[in-house]
Amino acid sequence: REVGAIADSFANVIRESGYTCYAAAIMPEHVHLVMRKHRDSAETITKHLQDASRAAVLELRTRPITHPVWGGPGWRVFLESRADLERTIRYVEENPTKARLPRQVWAFVRRYDGWVPSGATVSARNRKRRTGPCQ
Repeated sequence: REVGAIADSFANVIRESGYTCYAAAIMPEHVHLVMRKHRDSAETITKHLQDASRAAVLELRTRPITHPVWGGPGWRVFLESRADLERTIRYVEENPTKARLPRQVWAFVRRYDGWVPSGATVSARNRKRRTGPCQ
């Protein structure tokens, strides 16, 4: 039930905010999302998704209201090439089956269209990776 509630909350946030999600895996103990760059910062996108999904999970009343849903502000990696995006999308899509869970298909996920951030390279060569705080 929690996975469905999280997915529904993600779908609402993504639709209402105009975000683009290229891949998603909602696992029992973590979540992977590949999000397109947006006018909102990565931190803001993460906060919107965490706040909405926290409310949705707590609404189920499957855990005490004081029980944390997320372990922290999340981990962000900025992908700057098409090769990096394609590799990461595959990784996220395969994550459930590697854990012996069913493949996940979410309506809020859009097929990757080859978009790369402006100024990015088209190959993984000479890419720059930046990371955010660990969850």
